[in-house]
Amino acid sequence: MDMHIPTTTARYAKCIENSKRVRFDIDRDVIRGRKLDFTRKFLPDGLSMAGRVPFLTEAEKLTYSRVQGRTYANMFGLVERFIGAKMLDVSRDHWMGDQVALEALVRFTDEEIKHQELFRRMEAMTAAGMPPGYMFVPQPNDVARAVLASSTWAVLALVYMIELFVLAHYRTSIEPDATLSELWKDVFMHHAREESQHAIVDEMEWLREDAKLAPKERDKAVDDLIALAGAVDGIVHMQAKADSDYFLAMLGRKLAPAEANAVADAFLAAYRYQYIVSGVQDKRFNEVLGSMINAEQGKRIAKALEPIVA
Repeated sequence: MDMHIPTTTARYAKCIENSKRVRFDIDRDVIRGRKLDFTRKFLPDGLSMAGRVPFLTEAEKLTYSRVQGRTYANMFGLVERFIGAKMLDVSRDHWMGDQVALEALVRFTDEEIKHQELFRRMEAMTAAGMPPGYMFVPQPNDVARAVLASSTWAVLALVYMIELFVLAHYRTSIEPDATLSELWKDVFMHHAREESQHAIVDEMEWLREDAKLAPKERDKAVDDLIALAGAVDGIVHMQAKADSDYFLAMLGRKLAPAEANAVADAFLAAYRYQYIVSGVQDKRFNEVLGSMINAEQGKRIAKALEPIVA
């Protein structure tokens, strides 16, 4: 595919058609009067990196999975705060133009607001079944303000990356795992179905934004993207520390120092993979990004990401 071909009304229309087909209601289609099953895992091992903590008992590994699964849902509630706001922002370019594109973006925003409510409901259900002491450190409004201060090109790049890793996580780890809480798994099935349309819209809007930029503006936008990746890594560090401390306090036994350090390292590695690495290594993301930037810009991005990916 030529990455620089104009976006078309037909592609937006297809997103609308698919959005209508997969649209869900939180209570009727997802929760359906059910509760989370705390005898099962939430986050699958492929995402939680449970293999890094083999010294934990099976019961402790369930708790490890649930702590990470709780944060996983909260992280998506967080990012959808700025995603929805940015989609409202870019929709203004279509206000007096392509009304099909405008409808696609309005539906996108409406779905992201619904997803925020879904993940607030998930947090309430998770909190009811877990001991006190859990903290979700980043504040959604503060993070949204900081992200939205960056160039539109960089924000759309981040949003596109997030939408793509949502789909990759579901396809490769969540959907195949039969050991997960049924309700938790269903939440992310419905979430992924709607996000699959969002990723297409993201790509079109990012390409459209890129076509507006002069070379110097794009170079500055690349710096903004690098800064956003660093900011996400900062959030990941804070939450990994909070979650590993919470998990260790829940264990009921004292681990050896090397094992406690391994738990902390596993949380950080898992969160870096979940929220950064799995996105920046996505094939489609790299194809689209590579169509916009030059070799020197690519090297700058790779150098900045090297400590995180390693």
